[in-house]
Amino acid sequence: MKPITIILLFLSHLCCAQTQTWKAVDTKSNASFRGLSVVDDSVAWVSGSAGWVGRSVNGARDWTFKRVKGYEQCDFRTLYAFDALNAIIANAGSPAYILRTADGGSTWNEVYKNTDTAAFFDGIDFWTQKVGLVYGDPINHHMQVLKTTDRGHTWRQLSAASSPLLQVGEASFAASGTCIRCINRRSVAIATGGSVSRLWISRNRGRQWKAINTPILQGESSTGIFSFLPLNERHWIIAGGDYKRDTFRLDNLFSTFDAGETWDAPRRTTRGYRECLLELNRHDGVKPYQTIKSTIIAAGPGGIDISYNSGTDWQSFSEDKQVHVIKKSRQGNLVVMAGGRGKLAYMER
Repeated sequence: MKPITIILLFLSHLCCAQTQTWKAVDTKSNASFRGLSVVDDSVAWVSGSAGWVGRSVNGARDWTFKRVKGYEQCDFRTLYAFDALNAIIANAGSPAYILRTADGGSTWNEVYKNTDTAAFFDGIDFWTQKVGLVYGDPINHHMQVLKTTDRGHTWRQLSAASSPLLQVGEASFAASGTCIRCINRRSVAIATGGSVSRLWISRNRGRQWKAINTPILQGESSTGIFSFLPLNERHWIIAGGDYKRDTFRLDNLFSTFDAGETWDAPRRTTRGYRECLLELNRHDGVKPYQTIKSTIIAAGPGGIDISYNSGTDWQSFSEDKQVHVIKKSRQGNLVVMAGGRGKLAYMER
């Protein structure tokens, strides 16, 4: 490919990004939304503080919002939706609940409860329609990991021997729900932060774990990985920083091309702390120029940045504030944004 072709390709991406705008949704709520699940181009769910849960069945244009009866004080930061009727939510805090609906959120059934004062759910993901994991902060130094094999109707906590043993002050962040990723059919990765920030990898659905050290900013309770993105089995991106210093740019984003053996900082990093990574597009047609492969956005309370070359260089994409999570549909192209103060929007493309 000639250099001029690469330049034109880059400019085409830039023009495309500039024509993509956010269409705000009036949620009539001041809730902080961090739970988000976009099923397809029609169905999307969102959840957050004060027991609020919302659902759209027409591509995020119109939403129905309800507070979960009896759980109005819960902060539902963890959410996974299977379709327009079936979804799971879990809260950050103790008692820790997992609730399930089969009627589009009209009613919710409590399928798990943990009254330990340290209980705190951080994220959820599924390999299949039946098998998935929900995880939370450590109890007695062991990460709380629960598994379901029946679409979330019942949950079994993994034994201490099968759960990651964390260091003092090492936990995880429920900022965007993107610190857990079920990969392919059997692998899963979970990111931790705080005193130590690592990636925990299991290749056999949680029976055994391996820790990978990372160079991201860490050492304080407000620092570490807040989101990670596996582009393939060896190329991963981690993002985060210090949420108390959201404009601080040092050691807030890294990439690995060898499954964590070595890490590279971007040539131009994001404008500060970021808590959600999303791959918008993959450009398989530009091989063998692997540095221009994916278009990725990194979102946080201070704004949204974009990279057109798989995280090597970042630039401003949007000045939207109070953004916590952005997700793309698992089956389609719908992109939805959620955040603090009732923020909710979808991308017009």
